[in-house]
Amino acid sequence: MKKLLVAGAIMATFAAGAVQAKEWETVRFAIEGAYPPFSWTDKSGELQGFDVDMANALCEQMAVKCELIAQDWDGIIPGLLARKYDAILAAMSITEERKRTVDFTNKYALVPNKFVAKKGTELDLSEAGLKGKRVGVQIATTHDKYVTDNFGKDVKLVRYGTADEAYLDLKAGRVDYVFLDATAIEEGLLNKDGGDKFEFVGPSVTDEKWFGDGFGIAVRKQDKDLKEKLNNAIKDLRENGKYEAVNNKYFEYDVYGN
Repeated sequence: MKKLLVAGAIMATFAAGAVQAKEWETVRFAIEGAYPPFSWTDKSGELQGFDVDMANALCEQMAVKCELIAQDWDGIIPGLLARKYDAILAAMSITEERKRTVDFTNKYALVPNKFVAKKGTELDLSEAGLKGKRVGVQIATTHDKYVTDNFGKDVKLVRYGTADEAYLDLKAGRVDYVFLDATAIEEGLLNKDGGDKFEFVGPSVTDEKWFGDGFGIAVRKQDKDLKEKLNNAIKDLRENGKYEAVNNKYFEYDVYGN
């Protein structure tokens, strides 16, 4: 009887938690805080950026309380699966590989990916052209995977915990190129002091196999109701002009794409 009572209590607690979860009175978003203009951490330790404003706008649209949690990139999906937060809003590309582990909303942004180098540097985007070149990427990203899959045996790939670390090594000449999304490079390097010494090189890279359908908000596979709420909120923000207001604060073009 004691075992039955304990089992019953556990089931009741689980059921209550499930019901509470579906109300979604609070949504906890993981944000990297080291990938401007999408996110950065200011001098007071507060999260700032496009992803931060998007999270707040989404919460307002869904009429829920918003909690923002800073999370390093390399542990961001494990943190979601461990229930440290409910969703990841961190310029994360929707890819087939990630969809095996988490679920995604529809896209909330779509930007091209570019190589950047010191002015006057040529880029031949081929195995022969990149042979022996040092390419900086942020670890465990789609950029890392793209270079690894296509040129891994030829390039000297250098992986960094943050984009800023990669820019520092590019400035110091320790890598020949950095490969990230174009908006991050503009904000984190080109538009800052000394950025006029660097420029985009080579073509824009948008291969769907590696970069998917744009940036989506990742949720646990079982949280279908949250995914639906977020999709509806993204659509509403696009229609009511609030997405445009956030967009125009950080970009001179529609980062949503076509």
